[in-house]
Amino acid sequence: MLNTQVTANVPDLVTQYIARQPIFNAETGVYAYELLYRDSINNVFPVGTTDGQATGRLFFNALMLIGIDKLTANQYAFINLSSDALLEDFPKLLQPNSAVIEIVERADNIEEVTRRVRALKKEGYIFALDDYDGDEKWEPLLSLVDYIKLEVEEPIIKTNMLLKKLKRRFPDVKIIVERIETHEQFMILKNASCDYFQGFFFARPEMLSYHNVEPSKLAVFDLLRCTSRPDLNFDEVHQRVAKDVGLTARILKLVNARSKKPDFVISSISQAVIYLGENTIRQFVRVLALSELGVDKPSELTKLGLIRAQFMLLMLEPGGKEMAERGYLVGLMSVLDAILNMGLDVIAKEFCLGDDLSSALLNFNGMLGATLQLARAVEEDNWPLAIKLLETIRPASEIDIVYNAMFAARQYGDDVLASIIEQA
Repeated sequence: MLNTQVTANVPDLVTQYIARQPIFNAETGVYAYELLYRDSINNVFPVGTTDGQATGRLFFNALMLIGIDKLTANQYAFINLSSDALLEDFPKLLQPNSAVIEIVERADNIEEVTRRVRALKKEGYIFALDDYDGDEKWEPLLSLVDYIKLEVEEPIIKTNMLLKKLKRRFPDVKIIVERIETHEQFMILKNASCDYFQGFFFARPEMLSYHNVEPSKLAVFDLLRCTSRPDLNFDEVHQRVAKDVGLTARILKLVNARSKKPDFVISSISQAVIYLGENTIRQFVRVLALSELGVDKPSELTKLGLIRAQFMLLMLEPGGKEMAERGYLVGLMSVLDAILNMGLDVIAKEFCLGDDLSSALLNFNGMLGATLQLARAVEEDNWPLAIKLLETIRPASEIDIVYNAMFAARQYGDDVLASIIEQA
């Protein structure tokens, strides 16, 4: 008998961080949250990180994987975007009206940014100009944004004068003043008809942490290569995404965020890739490139997911390509509970897996569930159960087919991970 036991050691989980700072109305009720990139428990913007990197990592890790609604407790969200991110159409990875896009004070290429903002506004996207300082370079954007953010200056009369000037010129634009540190500053600005308020006087940024799985560098590079060609090959994209748990999780969440249909379900990775379409896939990959994500060495848990996925694909191939792809997705998703520290029931709901895939993951129901249970029985060296399950899945087959499928799946997992390590 071949040694087919798989060790499912759970690695140290990758912890990601994000901060959120509330924005208050004049009655000191929470109006929105500004989401801020962090790379550690230290509640400060990391030194040496560019606006582009921060934007990419915020989008790729937090917004795509966790979701805006959860990060802001269903309140409005304000998100900083670099010039590059705006010009690369990052906002299109979000639904219009789902967040306010902040144009940061370090933005350059103002003429190009203005053209892009004007086009995106026609599609329903909402913008704020961050840390407005009165510089003439911002003039083209002032009539396009819905919010203008100011920082408190001393003496505060300077802030008041700028606020009133903006109110006269743009009566429909909402003014937010940041860095308010005292009750006196708040009352003066409130009496000057400031709309919204933000600063340490109300609340410091609150740290949130969550578990995450990052994509391998090889997967990122492969996706960059295949999306750089003029004609996108969807099958090629699907093959690359299918080899990486981190990419799969985000692709599914992106589909979920963009569909906004309660009855929409995903049954395979290829379906998700095709649903997103060429433009969104290219934008998704540009987020990867800009954020410079990727880990040097994959975990044993990622390997386990690849092995289960390939084993299920091989065992279900006689049922056709669609059934085999559904099995691959179930196998890959079956390790996300340990990776993300999230219950499988939550994962099934969050990733729009539908009833049959969900019941396979949660209760081993149906052909997909039985095949997942078979994979786990082999991992645990429970051959009496494996033989019984094989009679349900492929009743005319001998147990050798299970040995061979698991051997091939383990080789597949080894090959994928070896290629990642070589490229790291």
